[in-house]
Order: sequence, then C-alpha cells, then structure tokens
Amino acid sequence: MEMQLPKELQKRQVTAIIILLLLWEAGGETIKYSVLEERDSGSFVANLAKDLGLDLGELAARGARILSKGNKQHLQLDQKSGDLLLKGKLDREELCGSMDPCILHFQVLLKNPVQFIQGELQLRDVNDHAPEFLEKEILLRISESSHVGTAFPLKIAQDLDVGSNTVQNYTISTNSHFHLFTRNHSDGRKYPELVLDKALDREEQPELRLTLMALDGGSPPRTGTSQVLIIVLDINDNAPEFAQLLYEVQVSENSPIGSLIIAVSARDLDAGTHGELSYSFFQSSNQIIQVFEINAVTGEIRLKRMLDFEEIRSYRMEIEASDGGGLSGKCTVAIEVMDINDNAPELTMSLLISDIQENTPDSVVAVFEISDPDSGDNGKMMCTIQDHLPFLLKLTVENFYTLLTEGALDRESQAEYNITITVTDLGTPRLKTQHNITVLVSDVNDNAPAFTQTSYTLFVRENNSPALHIGSVSATDTDAGANAQPYLPLPEAAADPARADALTVYLVIALASVSSLFLFSVLAFIAVRLCRRGRAASLGGCSVPEGHFPGHLVDVRGSGCLSQSYQYEVCLSGGSGTTSEFKFLKSIASNPQESVNDVEENSNFVSGFEFN
Repeated sequence: MEMQLPKELQKRQVTAIIILLLLWEAGGETIKYSVLEERDSGSFVANLAKDLGLDLGELAARGARILSKGNKQHLQLDQKSGDLLLKGKLDREELCGSMDPCILHFQVLLKNPVQFIQGELQLRDVNDHAPEFLEKEILLRISESSHVGTAFPLKIAQDLDVGSNTVQNYTISTNSHFHLFTRNHSDGRKYPELVLDKALDREEQPELRLTLMALDGGSPPRTGTSQVLIIVLDINDNAPEFAQLLYEVQVSENSPIGSLIIAVSARDLDAGTHGELSYSFFQSSNQIIQVFEINAVTGEIRLKRMLDFEEIRSYRMEIEASDGGGLSGKCTVAIEVMDINDNAPELTMSLLISDIQENTPDSVVAVFEISDPDSGDNGKMMCTIQDHLPFLLKLTVENFYTLLTEGALDRESQAEYNITITVTDLGTPRLKTQHNITVLVSDVNDNAPAFTQTSYTLFVRENNSPALHIGSVSATDTDAGANAQPYLPLPEAAADPARADALTVYLVIALASVSSLFLFSVLAFIAVRLCRRGRAASLGGCSVPEGHFPGHLVDVRGSGCLSQSYQYEVCLSGGSGTTSEFKFLKSIASNPQESVNDVEENSNFVSGFEFN
C-alpha cells in the first residue's frame, strides 16, 4: 500500500497537467502586448489588472499567475500593482531568429474560479546588428573574353535584424571596370550583382580587388564589408615566345652522358593551361634524338647516348614550346662540338722495300701516309725516326713521307737496320703512334776473296794411293751468299791432264831432293823450338806457319761484321808407276780438324808441294 500511494499521486498530477494544458489551448480570449527587445529586466509591459477589468484585491483573491511554454518565464506579475513586467532582458534574434513578427505566447491563470486567458508578447526589433558577410573575401573568376554588360552575382550579407533594420542596399568601391546593381528578390531580400562596364585583359591586369559594402535601414545605418577578388581568367590569346630565337653553345666532345648542354626558355603571357609550356624537339632527325634529350618542363637539353668530333662536328635543331591551348613558338639551337685530343695519329704504309742493295745511295725504303682525325693542334703532326741512322724522311706531298737511304749502305758494316717511325701530334696531351720496320742490306760482290795465309806447304809421299788427301788451304770473303764462296783453281799442271808427265817429273825431282831437305828440316825444327822459347822469354816475334787452319768466321776488318773462312782439302790421284796428279780440292769447312788429322795419320811427309 505504501508503494501504491505515490503512484496514485503521480497519476493525479499528470492528469491535472493535461487538463491545464487543454484549458490553456481552449481559452478563447487573448490579450496582446508589444515591447522592444533588449529592454532591461523589470521594464513595464502593461497593467494586467486593468486590462482584465479586475481590481487589485480581486486579482490577488483569484490567485492570478503567469504561465509560459517551456517553463521559461519571460514575464512576471506584480501582485501589488497588477503590472506585467519583464522578468529579464529579451533578445529577439535569440528567441525568434529571422522570424518576423517575433511573438512570445503566455497565459494568465486565475485559480478561483479557474480561468485561462491567452496572452501574446510581440518583441519589436531594434537595429542592434550590423550586416555581416559570411566570407571576408568573395572570389570571382571572370574570363577576359566576357562581354561588356555581363552581370556577375555576389554573395549577400546576413543581418539578424528584421524589417527596415535589415540589409537595404549594397555599394562597390570605385573602379573602371564594374558598377554594382542591387536586385530585389521576391522574399524581400536584396541581392548585389557586378556589371561589367569595360572589357578585361588578363595580360594587362590579371586581378582586381574591390570592396563590397552592405547597408541596413537603421538610422544611422549599420554597414558590413567584404573584399571582392576578381581573378581574370585567361583565354589563349598569346603564343609562347622564346627569350632568344637562336641559341649557340660549344660542347666538348668528352662531355659525360647527362651533361647539361643548354636550357632554353620561353614565356607565355597567358595563364593556367594556356600558359603552361611544354618543350620538345621539332621535326628532329633520329640523329638528334639519339644524342640529345630535352626536359619537357624545364627546357634543359642534356647529352644522351657520347659526342664524337671526328664523326659529327656540329648539330642544329629546332625546339618547340607549346601551351595548353594549342599555340606554339620555336627557336633554333646550334651546338658546336669542340675537339679534344682523343685520337692518336695513324700511319698507313703504301710501299715498303725491306731488302736494300748495298752501295746504292738514295734508295726508297718506304712510302707512307700519316693522318689524324682531330682538328687544330690536335690534328697537326710531326714525323721522326731515330738519330744516327743512315736514313732520312722526306715530305713529298701533304702528310705523305718517303723514307730514303742517306748515302750508300755497306752490308759488311751492318747488314740489318731496325727503324722506328714515330708520328706525334701537337695536342695536349700529345699522342703518338710508332711503326717499326726492318731493313735488310743485300750483298753485292764488292770484296775479293783473301787467303788466310800468304803461302801453304803441303807434303806428299811417293807411290801415293789414288785420291790421297795431302792437306788443306783456307780463304775468306766478307761478301755474302754466292759472292762469299771463293773459287780456288788448281795449278795448271794439276788441272790439265796433258801436262801430267811434266808434273811427274817435278815430283821425282822433289823426291830426289828429300835427302838434302831432310837435314834442312831437322835444323828448321830445332830453330823453331829455340825461337818459341826465346819468344816466351822476351816477347819477341817469330812467324812460323801452321800446318792447318780452322774453318770459322773471322772478323778481318774489325768492323763487327763477320766474314767467312773456307778450307779446302788437296787430294792427289795416282796409280802404279810414276804418273800422278792432283785429283780435286774438297771444302772441309764443316770439320777441318778431322780432315787434317786424316792427313797426319795416313801420310809420311817425305816430299812437299807449295802454293804461292
């Protein structure tokens, strides 16, 4: 039961409130009052007792009371005087916003008996707000191609006041291109418009700044301002123009890939896409495209794949700058490739005679051409050979040289020459090329053979066997080849069979003389022994002929050129009886010692024969 009583009480209260609300809405009589907003609290509105036709005692006896929606009291009743007063300062804009008129509803409740009287309080506006633009800057984009008389709407200003206190007019700052027109809308609002009086030129004046002012109907009027920024939109009425019609630049041929050659620059008075430029090669050959590249945005021309002065010495190209509207401008870039000394001279042999006959002056050894693809000093050349050689270089026509013998060559002095032809350019650094040739000096028969001894003594025994080897002789010749092989003819008696008998007689006489010569030989042997001992003691001279000579190369002139020594076997042919002859002479240059030994072993020196 204790829990149910509060619920019953709550139900009764809710019911009473509902009834009161219904009575509120159902009241038929309405009292209306009007008051300016922003008045202080306690300000007089009206005398409620008088307006209701009640005296003060009756108003109090009936328990008069002021009710407002939302339980927010804007009015209060003075029971003593019956005056209806403001309970607080009222702000029309806060309570009603832009709604006009601003009506606040209230009720007068008379409890005994219960009676509801409807009341309305109209808040009249005061000019307590100035016009205000929502944006401090209004941006307009107007094409420079816009025609005179074209209108451009502007944004309106807001004013919380109503009626005549709200915005009534707009003005614009003085300028030569626009005037302002204020248009009245059906809702009572004022809308400003800019009207073009003079054609715009973006290249002359790309933007304009104006001041827009809004005025309300107060006295004096309140104002609000906003800046109007007019951006003049471009039309593509200007073609790109390069700073120079001809760009000239020199580039070294050893510039690395990626090197900046030149940056071309163009400008376009238009804006936006109409002024955005793109650079490109105009109708360029593959040769240009393969070597260079251009940055479409910056206009920088850089080296793409390497330059070669010897291949191409200059380039000429056209560069095009195009804007976003299809207009373009052109310029010419001339690039001169600067040479560096990157090529060594070249030597091309046209004629080479590697075998020169001795004793022939001014003989042509070689004819050759020199070249260098570089330019300037890098392509200038000088040609030299080693010093102290019996050769000279002679310039015949441009860059053609002839190598000649300087005087007669002597094969016996030097049979071979190694010549280095050096070609050097005059660049920095200097580069050179060398070509080696070998010249052989061929022999002519300009030297007579010479025996190594002035006389030879050969011994032969009697009753000799056929083809008996009786000794050897030696001769030298400083010539070469066939010119160096001496021909050694035999004495006439040995060479001619018709005189064989006479030779036999001579041999018999020689044999007969052996006895007498034997004693002489013994004495000569003793003399030789004594002479050798004396020479060892006193370094005296005593010339004794040797029995044989080795076959080897002998330097007979002291010039460093070896001559050849030739040794021959002397053989005697004979049969029974006293007839015998010299059969042949055999060269034993290959092994002379062996032949001499044979003679010594197989011969008894009983007789001699001498060539002088």
